[in-house]
Amino acid sequence: MVRDRTKKRRGSRTHGRGKKAGRGAGLRGGRGNAGLHKHKYTYVLKYMRDHFGRRGFKRPFDRREVRAINVGDLEILFPGKKEIDLKSEGFDRLLGKGDVKAAIKVIVPKATQKAIQKIEEKGGEVVIVE
Repeated sequence: MVRDRTKKRRGSRTHGRGKKAGRGAGLRGGRGNAGLHKHKYTYVLKYMRDHFGRRGFKRPFDRREVRAINVGDLEILFPGKKEIDLKSEGFDRLLGKGDVKAAIKVIVPKATQKAIQKIEEKGGEVVIVE
């Protein structure tokens, strides 16, 4: 019977269980990180300042990669073509780096002003389509 045993042990510090207090990590206040929000909170404040809370941010998952192509790459990737549909080729934007030698018609969702200017100088045309 537990009650009789407790009564018998009154006055002894450990009730016959030795210095370990009879349970797993009893005298240490629990194992591992147990009690960091309660009885071990001063330890957290002193040694583990950044243990709780969130830091930084997560990028949203719906960021879509924009595939761009330069004006100078058009004649390299599509040699001999007079009309290039960049949307069907998988490109989203036309950028202005490089030069074209011949007049070409380019169909693209977005284009920079410099790219449009370079193609129109050679007698070509840029058609913006959504």
